[in-house]
Amino acid sequence: MAITLVNPEGLPKIDAYRQVSIATGSRLVFIAGQVAWDADGVTVGQGDLAAQVERCYLNVATALAEVGATFDDVAKLNVHVVDWTPDKMPSFVEGVARAAAKLGVTPVAPGTLVGVAALDVPDHLVEVEAIAVLD
Repeated sequence: MAITLVNPEGLPKIDAYRQVSIATGSRLVFIAGQVAWDADGVTVGQGDLAAQVERCYLNVATALAEVGATFDDVAKLNVHVVDWTPDKMPSFVEGVARAAAKLGVTPVAPGTLVGVAALDVPDHLVEVEAIAVLD
């Protein structure tokens, strides 16, 4: 594998992600921000953060698969959530867990979650982008 995930001593150990990724591969893959669209461009889970998070992660997995990658190759995830507040964390975690169960993976790469005022389409509640490294 081109990615090794680490939780250094002295930093909190958080189940949802790792603090550091070490990339040894030579091909970088940048996945554009994925929103809760299905293959036809229809928004999935209107008004439902968990459903939209799930769809975003499934879309990231689809994009990764196109280049022969999986979540094991992801070095970094960036997540943007509309009107983020900490009380939304259970819905966010539920969406990630549902996607992980469908994909049979644990997407724990280092990540950044940022609250934003809006995304490209008013119905979109979340956007997930990924950076992967392949040998």
